[in-house]
Amino acid sequence: MILAGLPTSHLLVLEVTAAGRAVLHLPRLEVGQGLTTAMAMLVAEELDARLTDVDVPLSDGRPELLFNQLTGGSNSVRSLYDPVRAAAAAARARLVTAAADRWNLPASGLRTADSTVIAPDGRTAGFGELAADAATVAVPAVPTTPKPADQRRLVGRPTGRIDARDIVTGRAQYAGDLQIPGAVPTVVARPTTINGTLRSLDATAARAMPGVIGVVQIPTGVAVLAETFYQALKARDALRLAWNPGPVAQLSTPDIQRKLRDAHLPFLIPPLLTQYLDGEFDFAFVNHAPMEVLTAVADVRPGRAELWFASQSPIIAQQSIAAELGLPQDAVTVHVVRGGGSFGRRLFFDAALEAAQISKAAGRPVKLMWTRNDDMRHGRMRPASHHRIRATYGLLGQVVSWEHRAATVQTDLRHGLGEALTAAGFSLSLAGISLAQAFFLLTEKNPYDVGIPTQLLAEVPLDVHTGSWRSVYSGMVRVADEIMMDELARRMGQDELAFRLTRVRDAAGRTVLSTLAQKGGWGRPMAPGTAQGIGYHDENGGRAAYLVELDATDRANPRVTRAVAVADVGQPINPRGLEAQLTGALIDGISVILQAGNHIDNGAVREGSYADFRYAKQQNTPPSVEIHILPPSGPPGGAGELGVPAASAAVANAYARATGTSPRSFPISF
Repeated sequence: MILAGLPTSHLLVLEVTAAGRAVLHLPRLEVGQGLTTAMAMLVAEELDARLTDVDVPLSDGRPELLFNQLTGGSNSVRSLYDPVRAAAAAARARLVTAAADRWNLPASGLRTADSTVIAPDGRTAGFGELAADAATVAVPAVPTTPKPADQRRLVGRPTGRIDARDIVTGRAQYAGDLQIPGAVPTVVARPTTINGTLRSLDATAARAMPGVIGVVQIPTGVAVLAETFYQALKARDALRLAWNPGPVAQLSTPDIQRKLRDAHLPFLIPPLLTQYLDGEFDFAFVNHAPMEVLTAVADVRPGRAELWFASQSPIIAQQSIAAELGLPQDAVTVHVVRGGGSFGRRLFFDAALEAAQISKAAGRPVKLMWTRNDDMRHGRMRPASHHRIRATYGLLGQVVSWEHRAATVQTDLRHGLGEALTAAGFSLSLAGISLAQAFFLLTEKNPYDVGIPTQLLAEVPLDVHTGSWRSVYSGMVRVADEIMMDELARRMGQDELAFRLTRVRDAAGRTVLSTLAQKGGWGRPMAPGTAQGIGYHDENGGRAAYLVELDATDRANPRVTRAVAVADVGQPINPRGLEAQLTGALIDGISVILQAGNHIDNGAVREGSYADFRYAKQQNTPPSVEIHILPPSGPPGGAGELGVPAASAAVANAYARATGTSPRSFPISF
């Protein structure tokens, strides 16, 4: 993804205004991960500006960026780190040059601090008053290179979010908060099964209800437009509808699990004089369940369309919406709005596409809201999967081979990833594999020396809505691997952490695990029914390990009571934001391992809200959480998805040790 974005990585817009504001127009999406704060820190660092003087609005869809406006794959900081620093350093050089010209002084003798250029004699000029002159500087009189690490004052220092006050006071604007003139509240009645179709509609009663403005049929259901969302929801309930069953109406969770188990290739025959350990694991469908439900505003008029929504892939969204409306791409404007959570959900733009269809049919702007139930039952999920692992080991304690067979319901990756891989030189046609298999092969690796490792993906094509869920395949593949590492260590009579330390492939990984053992007190005595568990993961230029302590004395309600995480992400930009990411990953791990998942009942998703999709609540979270960030060790690595596999594995391994069982199906309480 970084390679695909390189040709356009310099096309950033950084503005210094007459009011002294430094404004970086960010070609990514902020969904709570703190990206705007990290980028503001880079700008403030290189400009020598006050952080409070930096604004980071989100760019509209910019098709000229090609593959450089996709938010995903723990890629944003890694891909923007150098370009943002370079842009800010170039701006600072021009501001210094403008001040030198104004004062007729050598530019090399000037310095910058607090959004100001300062002369040796004490004269000062604010960035705002220099901005117009600086814009005319063609060749700066001082170097435009970013600062060396030893001169940084802000990067690497724990920093609060620049938008924290706006969020907690309600000033932050999400799509549902926007007041677009004429946009009316809209909801959609959806089929009773996944991808069902409309058989008949009687909207007589609904049309007569107070506040109802219109009823519109679209491919995915029936839209109701009204003066308020309450009126729209009441009228939606009054529609008389009959639905044709969807393409998976004959399937339930046990049927899908059987299909996954049947999709595996057989294991190779173990070599002579080797022993082996087998493990099979089931992972349920998992909803993204972002706190902010999907909302999109669309204003479609003859010859043009304008949309507002939170999008991780605005260029693909713009192209797809234009094609649906029969418009040229440049006639569609996509305004990217901050999102209240995503975890991969907003890589897809289902709500925006529907809003455009409804607006075109109704002839007016609409504000479409998916309810929680809509997204739970008709949105996208992490695919269910089944895993078979065989580890062979010799008489002298060496691991000879590690075979991992993963079978998943087909993952929908049609959000620009395939084009990015092609642009980076990866030819799917020459490789003879699918996009999902390419993604699997490029992301999944075993970080340990386990002899000859092989990993294969088998996809089961089912017509259900799937998508990338935080850490994609690693959230299942690496969890199963880590459980097997624990079990293999015990089979071979070794301590679980020591077993990893002797086999992790790089020194950085050993440092992370050793630090975890020391900070977490690995091996300390635990009461019966309680235990420690560990998990490790290495991906996207970062490494993370978790140690959790779990109380399973009430087997039906296990509780993680303590968690310690250690991470090495190269150069952390904002350690406080990184701590938040790693804490969120811990809560994800607790949720999907112990209790949160989706059932399919005769082609319909059973869970409809947080009440039955049992994501961790405050009572499920550990009272004690410690996050330890290792010192800078290189360029920035990815962090958004790094912690989920390690945290999930640690919870599973702690449960196994606390209960003396070998859990094989997740979530455990399903």
